[in-house]
Amino acid sequence: MKKIATASRRRFLQATGAAATLAMSGFPAIAQSRTKVRVGYVNTLAVNGQIWTGVHRGHWAKEGLELETTQFNTGLELFNAMIGGSLDMVSTGAVLSNFPARGQGKVFLLNNIEFATAQLWVREDQGIKTWADLKGRKIATTTGTTAHVFLDTALRANKLDPAKDVEIINQRMPDAVTAFISGAVPAVALWVPFNLTVKQKLPAAKMLVDASAYFPQAAIVGGWATRNDYFEKNRDACARLVRGWAASNDDLMTNTAAILPIIQKNNYPQVPLDELQEQFKASKYYSSAEWRKLFADGTATRWQQQVTDFFVRFGGIQNPVPATQYFDTKLYLENVKA
Repeated sequence: MKKIATASRRRFLQATGAAATLAMSGFPAIAQSRTKVRVGYVNTLAVNGQIWTGVHRGHWAKEGLELETTQFNTGLELFNAMIGGSLDMVSTGAVLSNFPARGQGKVFLLNNIEFATAQLWVREDQGIKTWADLKGRKIATTTGTTAHVFLDTALRANKLDPAKDVEIINQRMPDAVTAFISGAVPAVALWVPFNLTVKQKLPAAKMLVDASAYFPQAAIVGGWATRNDYFEKNRDACARLVRGWAASNDDLMTNTAAILPIIQKNNYPQVPLDELQEQFKASKYYSSAEWRKLFADGTATRWQQQVTDFFVRFGGIQNPVPATQYFDTKLYLENVKA
């Protein structure tokens, strides 16, 4: 498991620095004893957009929270770290509907729908121009992730059996992309921002489809989960995180033009601003009030169950916990008003 320790320390200092700045600027008083929450995340804007908005705009500090953040390569690594006790919470993509269905984690918050963040790229120079051309060929991806859930849906929608008609190669996403660029495989299912590497190093590559083609029938939601014991013993901290997230989410949606340059400068210096703006557009965001309706009417729960059904089929989960049980909507409904 690969942690980005330097990033973790830098984000922690950013969070505490934001709190200090607010205190000196006359912001409403924050309790002297702030609650530190260890949060793991995957480095894509769909997952951490609200995190960095809350850091830079002071929403976590206002709730008396300090986020100690650690970057991981995949949601699988995130959950393993949380289950092992080195994290309190995770913010991730489709894996959100995997481990909790195994009884490992409580979901309590959703970030967005990864509307077009998962993409299938192909090499026409290796004879892949249509879906039919994929039959009998290799496709690299990271199994058990957002990209894999999307790929499974896309293949089935185009009358290809993921288990029989193609060979899915499981690799860490950086390795899968490298294999595609080098020509070792003719196709790769990835998530942004790995598409930037493909565009830069293999301009002739073609994006065959992205996840938006299968919305809402195959909506892939990303969001937050915590350990079962942490959720039971620290409901106040979880409630404060929900409130801080709601303020961050609405701020990001309302003031996108002002906030994205701040996030780009501080958290994505390697990504040009226009590319980060495209990443933002690739996800489907809802206001905190809109999420409240989706939580209340069961839509958000159904979206999660759709992805859980994939993991049950792919991962052979025995006696899976349904989304109605592993997804707690009550905390959000209690703390975010219409």
